Order: sequence, then structure tokens, then C-alpha cells
Amino acid sequence: MNLSELLARNGRKYSGKTAVQEKNKDMTYGELDRQVTKFANGLKNLGVSQGDKVMLFMPNTSSFLITYFATLRLGGIIVPVSARLTGEELAYMLSHSEAKVMVIDHILYNSCASLPAKFENVVFVKTGEKVEGWGSFESLLNEGGNTPIECGTKEDDLATMLYTSGTTGKPKGVLFSNRNILSVAAMMAVEMEMKPESKMLHMMPLSHSAPLHLFLAAGTYVGATHCLSPTFTPELLLESVEKWRTTHFFGAPVAYLLSAKDPSINERDLSSMTHWVYGGAPLGKKEVTFMQQAFKSDRFYCVYGLTEAGPNGTLLLPEEHEEKAGSIGRRAALNAEIKLVNEQGEEVNTGEPGEIILRGEGNMVRYDKEPEKTAETLKDGWLFTGDMAKRDEDGYYWVIDRKKDMIISGGVNIFPKEIEEVLSTHPAVAECAVIGAPHEDWGETVTAYIAVKDGESADESEWKSFLQEKVADYKIPKHFHVIDQLPRNPTGKILKHHLRKNHV
Repeated sequence: MNLSELLARNGRKYSGKTAVQEKNKDMTYGELDRQVTKFANGLKNLGVSQGDKVMLFMPNTSSFLITYFATLRLGGIIVPVSARLTGEELAYMLSHSEAKVMVIDHILYNSCASLPAKFENVVFVKTGEKVEGWGSFESLLNEGGNTPIECGTKEDDLATMLYTSGTTGKPKGVLFSNRNILSVAAMMAVEMEMKPESKMLHMMPLSHSAPLHLFLAAGTYVGATHCLSPTFTPELLLESVEKWRTTHFFGAPVAYLLSAKDPSINERDLSSMTHWVYGGAPLGKKEVTFMQQAFKSDRFYCVYGLTEAGPNGTLLLPEEHEEKAGSIGRRAALNAEIKLVNEQGEEVNTGEPGEIILRGEGNMVRYDKEPEKTAETLKDGWLFTGDMAKRDEDGYYWVIDRKKDMIISGGVNIFPKEIEEVLSTHPAVAECAVIGAPHEDWGETVTAYIAVKDGESADESEWKSFLQEKVADYKIPKHFHVIDQLPRNPTGKILKHHLRKNHV
């Protein structure tokens, strides 16, 4: 089995069933499969064959799906990248990936208009109006022909390369096989009870691992309908659920919190939704209760996993949120295992901090061109996540912080997340980040960066006083810096290495 065959099978089995819904058009599985065959023939005419990389620079559209599956049908490796990248970032990824073809959406043309002059060996293709020096998506599709293409790739052949978000520096290319993706797709289909009648709402970028592997691949696995939105706004989320009667949605916590505050939420019929799935960060009890009341639903699922893990990891079920909101769950999801280990690789006891390691068929094959980093991350089949956590007496896992973010001051380990969670409750704090700044005597000193809410004010002495009764004195930041906003990557993760580098 391979990913291309998933679609081909649905094209035969569910030929007349709706596969894709967009703002202005629907497409059946039979139509989608035929479009994929035609575009695959078009790519083949450009010289794409097994093992070649095709970079995909598009929002969530049917053109994205066609390019994705057409590349896989040829045995190529699809490289989806964020629609929010700059020309410089794209140039780095094009060079690093050695992509043979780059396919873009016309609305993103200005971000990459200069690339053909820098990459003479890459074929550039865009949707919409024809531009000199660029191939036409529509021409490739219309002229590709209906010649059947048998996808001969095996489960262990490479299928996809996703770039990590780059929170610690240059993004790394994470390579996945068909087996990896099929494993996590099966997990999500089972754990989230996906069926042919299910309708997936895709608003988070399909260039990221969870929307792509957990929802696009899993939805295709069962023959569900994909409802595509090229962007996210709270109002659009609520409108789309009501209009399309969707059943499953994956979003970052901020997407839910913003939507819960939208004035129109009380007027929308969201009763079709059976699975509100969030990931990227756990939510506390106060936030979960707020969301449950706003969405009039208790069907919230927290999923935890890294890109490098497929992503696969753990999940917190709806009925567990009442007592354990903020936890990532107490068991690994289907097809995965979890352990907490110390620096020696030994399992830690209940209540002791340890690094989360994951094992399963969803784990990446390797980092592209980085054997040393691959060896550091994958050991004896286990993926070392870099996330530190504790397990409580009931067996639930609680993420403490990123291992790389841990501060060592005077030989004492300090976890910034603990301080951030307390500091963020101060009425003047909009958002905050805590890092370890180099110190001549102590090794590192605790330093906080704070964005203040509009109309509010506070100073260093007030923040220190606020923290004194809530955290140990050695955890209280020695320095506070006020900034307009924290630096973030396209997925919303805070770029702490920027703060360390700049020392505002």
C-alpha cells in the first residue's frame, strides 16, 4: 500500500462521493483521481520520476491536493512548505531540498517571483495567469492526458519531506516513508472515529505535519470529505462548520480561543462537530471550560506529538479534561509507545522529570543530509523529543518544558515554562517568554521578556513581587525586558533563539 493507492482506491470505490468541497466548487473522488492522473502525466512530461522532489507552495486548495497526490503517484517526494514563507526562506529550502519542480499558487507569486533567475535547474509552475518563464498549472493539467500511471512505490519508499519550524535555527528537512504516514493516518482514523461520512475541515496549513498526515491522509484513508479553506479567521471557522456541516477540525489552541471570543459564535449551529482536536500546546482547565461553554460542546481532544514522530504520541480524551486539562494524556496513541527517561536513558519514577521518548512506525526515516542530528534524535528505534515531562500518580503526563530551553543557573535546573505560566497570569502581561541569558559567574541567569497589554503598565519590581509568593526565589527572573511582541514562526511558536541572540 502507498498514499497514491489510497486515492486511486477511493476513486474506484467512492467514485461519485464528494471528496473535496471549496468555496466555489465540489469534486468527487472519481474526479479528483482523474485530475491527479492528468497532472501526474504533466509532471512526468517535465521529467519528474521516482525519488525526485516537488516543492509545493500553496494554501489549502484543491490544486494543493492534486499536486500532492500527483507527485506521489510518480513515486516522487512531495515537499510542502508554508504559504507564509519569504523569498529568502524559500530560496534556502529550494537549495537544500534540491527540488526539481516548484508548484505555487498565483496569490503567492510575489513572494517567489525572483526565484527562477536564481535556480536555473528548477522548473517553476504556477496557477492562474500565465507568466513568462513559468509553467502553467492549468496547461499541465489539461494537456497531461489520461494515460493510467501505476504507482509502484513500496511502503518503505520515501514519500514526503517536511521542514521543521526552525525554532532553534535553520529548519531541518524531515523525511517520511509511505509506511510512516500510513501508520499515523490509521492511528488518527481509529482514535478520532473517522468514517466515510465524516467531513474534515482543513483551515490549518496543510504544509504542516498534523493537518497533512493526521487529517488529510487519515481522511483519505477512510474516504471522508475534505472541506478546504485557504485561510483561517474565527468568523470563517464558525461559518464553515455551519455551512459544510463538518465533523472534525484540527487547530492550534489560539484558533479555538479566538473563535470562542467571536461575537457570532452564539448564532452559529455547530452541532455537526463530533471532534474538536487541538495540539501544539496543552490547554489549562480555565481555557478548556471557556471553550466548552462558547462552543457548547465537550468533545475536545488534545493530541501530542512531534513532526519527527509523524506526528504520533499521546492524546487526552474529552472525558479526561475535567480532571486533567493541561495534561497530554496517560497513554500513547495507537501505533505508538512513550517513556520518560533521564540523561542515562533510564526510566524515571512517578513525579520525576524526564525526557519524553516515542517509538512507533510513524517516526521519521531521517533528517535529510544531517546524519549526526538524526543519530542524536533516533536511538534504538526511539525518538528523543527534547520535551521534558513528569508523570503524576494517576499516570498522566505533564509537559514541563523543552529540554533545550532548560536554564542551568549555578548548577540548578530551572524550567522556564513554570515561570511563564505564573507570570502570564499578571493582569498587565499579554504574553511572556523566559530564557537563560549567559552569566559570567552563574552560567546562566533567568531573564524574562514581556509584552504588556494595551492600556496596562507594570515594572520590574511589581513583577518580582508578584512572583515571590508563587515560585522559588532562584526562579524569579533577575532581568525583565519589555518588548512589543514576542518573535514567532509561521505556526505561532515562540522563537527563543532570537531572544537569546539579540538580548534585547
